[in-house]
Amino acid sequence: MDRRSFIKSAGALSVAAATHSLWLGNAFAAEAEKPKKGGHLVVGVDNASSTDRLDPAFWFETYMYFVGSQMFNNLVEIDENARLAPSLAEAWASTDGSKTWVLKIRQGVQFHDGRSLGAKDVVYSLNHHRGEKSTSPVKGYLDTVSSIEATGDHEVTVKLTAPDVEFVWLLSAVHFAITAENENFDKGIGTGAFILEKFQPGVSTLTKRNPNYWNSERGHVDSVETLAMNDSTARVAALVSGSAQLINRVNPRIVSRIERMPNLKLVRAKDSMIYTFPGLSNLAPFDNVDGRLALKYAIDRQKIIDTVLGGYASVANDNPIFPSNRYFAKDIPQRPYDPEKAQFHWKKSGFSGPLTLNVADAGFPGAVDAGQLYQQSAAKAGINLNVVRVPDDAFWNDIWQKKAFVSSNWANRPTADALLSLVFTSQSSWNESAWHVPAFDAMVKAARGEPDEARRRQIYHDIQVMLVDQGSEIIPLYADALDGCSAKIKGFTSVPGMPLSGNRAAEKVWIEG
Repeated sequence: MDRRSFIKSAGALSVAAATHSLWLGNAFAAEAEKPKKGGHLVVGVDNASSTDRLDPAFWFETYMYFVGSQMFNNLVEIDENARLAPSLAEAWASTDGSKTWVLKIRQGVQFHDGRSLGAKDVVYSLNHHRGEKSTSPVKGYLDTVSSIEATGDHEVTVKLTAPDVEFVWLLSAVHFAITAENENFDKGIGTGAFILEKFQPGVSTLTKRNPNYWNSERGHVDSVETLAMNDSTARVAALVSGSAQLINRVNPRIVSRIERMPNLKLVRAKDSMIYTFPGLSNLAPFDNVDGRLALKYAIDRQKIIDTVLGGYASVANDNPIFPSNRYFAKDIPQRPYDPEKAQFHWKKSGFSGPLTLNVADAGFPGAVDAGQLYQQSAAKAGINLNVVRVPDDAFWNDIWQKKAFVSSNWANRPTADALLSLVFTSQSSWNESAWHVPAFDAMVKAARGEPDEARRRQIYHDIQVMLVDQGSEIIPLYADALDGCSAKIKGFTSVPGMPLSGNRAAEKVWIEG
């Protein structure tokens, strides 16, 4: 679900992970067109809440990812080619078999209040997620960290208890924003392209351009107003009327309408999210493989894509690893919709039903319609699937991880390990299918530290086979991220697997005319 989309990415290992001892760094790619300075940008974004905070340890939704990225920078980010790119860290290298990572921090960077960025600020910001009482979504990403130290004015050394060849990729997660040492994150003081003017949780956020922004390639508009627009119809209406110049999550059913308007354009990031139906593996019928297989064979994936998403998705095979990921297992046979096999496994499972599927569009856009189509296809296999629509505002707190069968979604992640560790390992607090398999945990750990590329690829292949054949999540499709904007908006590029240009559209775009 979008509340967990840490800066989404796919793609290859960073060269840093592959070459270990080399210092890395590359300049940001220049825009093909010369940016125009000035103007007021109005953006409509969903998943806002009256409980939103500026502290990244409490970001769970798209709205705060986008707003937070205006004020804060990360050490690294994902670029338009799905590669790891420098941000506040200019270069990085690993030693000790990927157990020690040293990051060179960019010099000459100022926080919004005039303080200079240094290594101690980075140490403080990363440790913000590590505290014993921390509930940060990315706390688990730092479980193997034994120490984070400033080993120079602009050098940070991170020591791990176990090898992790892709550790720096994790630091691109949106939550790893950097503020000044001992500063309260809720003040919004960062090094980002925009300075906070006004924050009204669940309503709107106003920021102004940072005149001292370190990245001269970005930060073109004078101000950004980010409106909380949880209703998809309202967002599109705002775009059409011109009261918003940029919106996220365009309903696939009205894409053709936008495409017919010469003053509007669509930005599509293919295979950006997985839409899922997790079943709690400790409850029937998910407590045995036959029950899981029955429900995997009982869903007509292509029909959901065609009917609910207007074709803006691709069929998934109950595999959470995205096709754009270098470790995606292409050779696993696609599981078809097969009512006869579904009926066979259902009877073998010993569960007579009915089974209740709790859905809300908060789980994923179109989840209610998708659930009803699932109900119809399952009925042909003799599976009595009772679909219950639940309120969006209560879904994540009262339904998700509490009911046996629900709707959900996950965005792409910086690495395969980042997603697997977050959603499927036994100790993860977001293990939405209660998937507790020691052998699986061991494979994830082994892949994380395996320096040999061929061996690591084989481990990830075995992991995917296990999830496809035994996992307790039905993953019918990979959905595209569809953002819409005015034709006057320039510089809005698609970042693979990420909406809103990797959450940084505000600092990348400019307004023509």
